[in-house]
Amino acid sequence: METVTIFLTAELGEALDAFEHEGTRFVFARLGADGPDRLAEGAVWVFVDWVLPTMAGLEMCRRLRADPRMQDAHVTMVLESGDAEDCRRALQAGADDYLIGPLDRRSVLDRVLALRSPLEQRHLAKVLDLGPLTIDMGSLQARWAGKPVSLRPNEFRLLRFLAENPDRVLTRQALIAGLGKDGDPIDERTVDVWVGRLRRALEAAGAEPPLRTVRSVGYVYDSV
Repeated sequence: METVTIFLTAELGEALDAFEHEGTRFVFARLGADGPDRLAEGAVWVFVDWVLPTMAGLEMCRRLRADPRMQDAHVTMVLESGDAEDCRRALQAGADDYLIGPLDRRSVLDRVLALRSPLEQRHLAKVLDLGPLTIDMGSLQARWAGKPVSLRPNEFRLLRFLAENPDRVLTRQALIAGLGKDGDPIDERTVDVWVGRLRRALEAAGAEPPLRTVRSVGYVYDSV
């Protein structure tokens, strides 16, 4: 099943439940100033409010365009009015389009469903390169120095999330939430099993696993 991930800077991102529509699963999350804290699966959409608690929406938009995890996302700026100058500034900051707020579930889904297909094609063409590691989103294939890494779907998603957050120590709970499993009753030690499988798969492909354990804290993907 395909997935579309929808991030919102508004509180609405925490209030909307995931649902399925015509073979696609739509998931929602709130986006903070530091970017996504969960895996952005499938085509990604971001709705950025014009005014945010800690910064201007225009600055958030610029940050998203500089964030490798979000460069292919479709960014919609949520304006407070239809002022022509605000519309121009939103597009200059990197937004793909804009609409007038406030948002509700219907207005979010109407916009996503109307323009979904081109965004999915952009996602399928995405490739993440980090040193000898290559992650191809379209084929769901990871390679180490050109050699395929045999991964189960969960370990593939774990590797992608770690690689998209290099040199950052992630707690077990952060990894559970990052893979979108924070609503499930998962023991934190289950993460150790996931990481163990991932390390063995990388070793089988001839890699010296860049996954480092930080005792009593979690794990980090070392990019160098």
